[in-house]
Amino acid sequence: MKYIITLILLASFGSIIYGFSILDEQMPLAHKYIGFGTVGIFLVAMPLFLISVSQGKKLKDYMLNEENIRKMRDQTLKKTDNQQGKD
Repeated sequence: MKYIITLILLASFGSIIYGFSILDEQMPLAHKYIGFGTVGIFLVAMPLFLISVSQGKKLKDYMLNEENIRKMRDQTLKKTDNQQGKD
């Protein structure tokens, strides 16, 4: 999956660079290359990357609910207590 994402990313950047290089001669075709490169990066490569990175992680750990708010408050209280003890 990592190699597919890298290939899509390189092809998209190549398309954008090629689009900018032919911008003076063939403007409509250049805009298509730039557009397809942008779509490749943001609508294909980025979602694939996010899916591959987030596999195996619990979404519940990243949601802001009462339990996680309490955990964060406890952690900040512990940090401030530790800092006050060092001073």
